[in-house]
Amino acid sequence: MSSENADPALLSVAIEDGTALRAAHMPFIANGGLFIPTPRRLGLGDEVFVLLRLMRDPHTLPLAGRVVWITPAGASGGKPPGVGVQFGDHDDVVRQRIAACLADYPDVIDDTYTL
Repeated sequence: MSSENADPALLSVAIEDGTALRAAHMPFIANGGLFIPTPRRLGLGDEVFVLLRLMRDPHTLPLAGRVVWITPAGASGGKPPGVGVQFGDHDDVVRQRIAACLADYPDVIDDTYTL
């Protein structure tokens, strides 16, 4: 479904707590990534623009990335539908903010949105 000439899809997500952020975080992706729950049908490689709000921070962080993971509706294990977005080379502020938010949360959780 990837269309190279189409405008990037716009997604918006607010992650309210560290447990949800840890579940959405995709540190195993080059440059890092984040799972964004969405019912939208996107394809691998599609460009997306994400407006991200973390925890209680009133500021929205812009992030431009590419879809590298898809969880379809009805996936096993009750995983929510959505996409994993790989951060771009210039998303240092987003990576730093996520790292700061996760500093007080354990590295290991039992359930993530992806693996």
